[in-house]
Amino acid sequence: MLSMQKELGMSMKKMKRHWQLYVVVALPLLYLLIFKYIPMAGVVIAFKDYNVIKGIWGSPWVGLKYFEQFFESPNFWLYLKNTLGISMYGLLVGFPAPILLALALNEIRNGFFKSSVQMITYAPYFISTVIMVSILIVTLSPNVGIISKFLHALGVDNTNFMGIPSLFKSIYVWSDVWQHTGYGAIIYIAALSGVNPELYESAKVDGASRVQKIINIDIPSLIPVSVILLILNLGNIMKLGFEKIYLMQNPLNVSTSEVISTYVYKVGLLSSSFSFSAAIGFFNSVVNLILLVGVNYIAKKLSSSSLW
Repeated sequence: MLSMQKELGMSMKKMKRHWQLYVVVALPLLYLLIFKYIPMAGVVIAFKDYNVIKGIWGSPWVGLKYFEQFFESPNFWLYLKNTLGISMYGLLVGFPAPILLALALNEIRNGFFKSSVQMITYAPYFISTVIMVSILIVTLSPNVGIISKFLHALGVDNTNFMGIPSLFKSIYVWSDVWQHTGYGAIIYIAALSGVNPELYESAKVDGASRVQKIINIDIPSLIPVSVILLILNLGNIMKLGFEKIYLMQNPLNVSTSEVISTYVYKVGLLSSSFSFSAAIGFFNSVVNLILLVGVNYIAKKLSSSSLW
């Protein structure tokens, strides 16, 4: 008992001595507590027939009513297919793109050219979603779009690319790749900068080519970071960006652009069906949690890199 009191007293002294550090740590902890953890109590409305006047705890309990309503929706499988289709397409194309860019930049020896490429590839990340969609709409417009004018000069009729359902996923994903690849490559460039230069010197003495250096030195150095980011990306596969898809939607492409997040907004929030939208959000969170835990378990078994 005396030893515990002594240790507690020493801890209090350390906290008083370094109180500035604890204050700095306390701020993000308070942010997480107030804006992330406390609101989780509101998920109970997914199991209630929420009424604003009665409040969360006064509203009647309905169990899985809204989950069943969502699962029995005639377009449930279409929305789930669109959500997973766009997410997986984006992951397959967008995940390796920053890695390839980082490997390419790591091989550039001209400092001015390297910094220019980095600036050009980073810049699109700072374009807002609204501006990005506006650029896409204008660029792909059948009347004033650059692509349509170029094709028209070749004898091809004007085409409304944003109105073709089969092209929506590609337009969304590849514009995302263009916007986020440069910024996403930063972490990989940082990982490559930490590689021991002696490894490159040894490879040079052994007569290894640039491709062999990339395969045997650079890629193994990126695997731990890549595994962690892959786990995080797969854990958010159901969390598809709402703003961009909603702005890109039109009556012609809605069959392939309607995803769970836009469906929640239209049916749940615009109709003030808060319990229904909360149920769908809770379903998305559970699926993401299962994927996160499952992928992390597989990564832990197959490699030494994992979140926990």
